[in-house]
Amino acid sequence: MIKKISGTAFVILALILVYAPIILLAFYSFTEATQIGAIPGFSMKNYSTLIHSEELMDMIKGTLVLAFGCAVIATILGTLGALGAFYSKKYVETGMNMLNQVPVVNADVVTGFSVCILLIAVFGMEKESFFPLVIGHIVLCAPFVYLSVVPRLKQMDSSLYEAALDLGASPSVALKKIVLPQIAPGIISGFALAVTLSLDDYFITSYTKPATFDTISTYVVNATKGSQTDIKTALWALSTIIFVIVVIAVVIMNIGGRSGKENEKDF
Repeated sequence: MIKKISGTAFVILALILVYAPIILLAFYSFTEATQIGAIPGFSMKNYSTLIHSEELMDMIKGTLVLAFGCAVIATILGTLGALGAFYSKKYVETGMNMLNQVPVVNADVVTGFSVCILLIAVFGMEKESFFPLVIGHIVLCAPFVYLSVVPRLKQMDSSLYEAALDLGASPSVALKKIVLPQIAPGIISGFALAVTLSLDDYFITSYTKPATFDTISTYVVNATKGSQTDIKTALWALSTIIFVIVVIAVVIMNIGGRSGKENEKDF
């Protein structure tokens, strides 16, 4: 009984430590306070500033285009890599798994420096080009897509693919109609993770981005060093919106996952 109570108390304490700062920030985003801790008065000023600021909206649009564009490419490459490793010989699969772990474990600052040196210093690419930034984000995201797809490949019934080939289906048709539907949840999870990683990344972005381009992460860091109070507080509103979107996405994914499991059981 004591262990159960202490375990519950520990979980509640951990949840408070994780979510209390976010809830506090969300609360102050609906006030006219200029700093956390001040006596607030209710206001939608921060959200109005966020919506009407052309600079902030351009930054958000650029961040989303970068995140979703890189996530699509990373999802394709990560999925193809997982499929290639899974259907290869054992030593090839082991080698692919080991190589995939390097970018995952490697520090972002090292990846950012490496991409910057390779593409700009070695190949002489323009610093104002978006290519190093895109490559850096793909290098960051693709290994995590790989890690999301591989477990699904191991869980699926591989005999179905072989049966499709025996019945006359070409490898591409069998892949499209048999394999991809079974690993679709892993692909979707990998894509969502890739979007999140791209949105959140700071180090790789700061080393590879053009000087005139900012993502949410780099913009927030630069804004905290400036003196524009209205921009800083507008970022509270942006953080709240991002948090709400993430919560809604997680709820939808969980509901979809449960529905999928119930349909499998019924089948």
